[in-house]
Amino acid sequence: MLAVGPNGAGKTNLLEALHVGTQGFSPRTRTDAQVIRFGETAARVELRGERDGAPVEVQVTLRLHEGKRALLNGSRLGAAEQLRSEVATLVFTPDRLAVVKGGPAARRAYFDRVVGRLSPARAGLSAEYGAAVAQRNASLRRVASGFSSREALAPWTERVAELGARLVEARVDTIGELSPRFAERAAELGLPSGRVEYAGDPPTREALEARIDRDLERGVTGLGPHLDDVAIASETRDLRAFGSQGEQRLAVLSLLLAEYELLAGSGRTPLLLLDDVLSELDERRRRILAERIRSSGQTFLTATSTDALPSAPDQLIEVRPGAARVA
Repeated sequence: MLAVGPNGAGKTNLLEALHVGTQGFSPRTRTDAQVIRFGETAARVELRGERDGAPVEVQVTLRLHEGKRALLNGSRLGAAEQLRSEVATLVFTPDRLAVVKGGPAARRAYFDRVVGRLSPARAGLSAEYGAAVAQRNASLRRVASGFSSREALAPWTERVAELGARLVEARVDTIGELSPRFAERAAELGLPSGRVEYAGDPPTREALEARIDRDLERGVTGLGPHLDDVAIASETRDLRAFGSQGEQRLAVLSLLLAEYELLAGSGRTPLLLLDDVLSELDERRRRILAERIRSSGQTFLTATSTDALPSAPDQLIEVRPGAARVA
């Protein structure tokens, strides 16, 4: 499905609505008020489709100063973000380049989301670990201020070591699955010898205890996967430092396609949302991408003209300010 229209017509808004309706949140902001049209107090996204031959109906309602409300087949969900476990969606937007060109925190967050999508049982690991680190940091500050003893740190040190080891294992397993497919997709798009490597070791109780004095001085836990990074490279070059913006764009797209293959192989074929992905690809790469997504599941692309896509889409949507119609 291709949505075309001039810049500013609302193509990205349409794509954003699909993401909100399938994942419960916007791909560009976590501030719900920014999703609601200026001058309005509420917004609603309603989607209808099929999954394994059965109808699926989703409704997500956002109101200023209130929490989101999501309905799945008429049943209210406890949180709109629960839609992520029901409908798989992958998105490319230009700001996704931060996965490659941004700091380590952007990559950690991205790959932790990949962990959750590929291994739903591990989806909560990152949040659990983050909560344990926060508790240990608070305990460090209490000890440093004389309001607690070092013995009080022990349970949190143990917890951080346990959850940290599990989180590192989950990241390593996921990246191990992802990296070969990333290399294949990257090579196909002209990015040679692509690889994804995890940089970090599991924290141990002994290692954490060995640096307690430094942690007390700083008031934070200075060891663990909350400080690790993921290298995204082509040949010998780390693409964050030595990749052009075009190469960084190809790397993000290759990551997305690699994850798509893994999800589809597990029986959870995702919806692909590709915003302005064609504008900086040459004709050969556009054709390669078009052939790949045509053999995949459902894909929604945006572009300024139909010429951007080398082959005719299955469905064309013309977008103008305030309106969209099937051509």
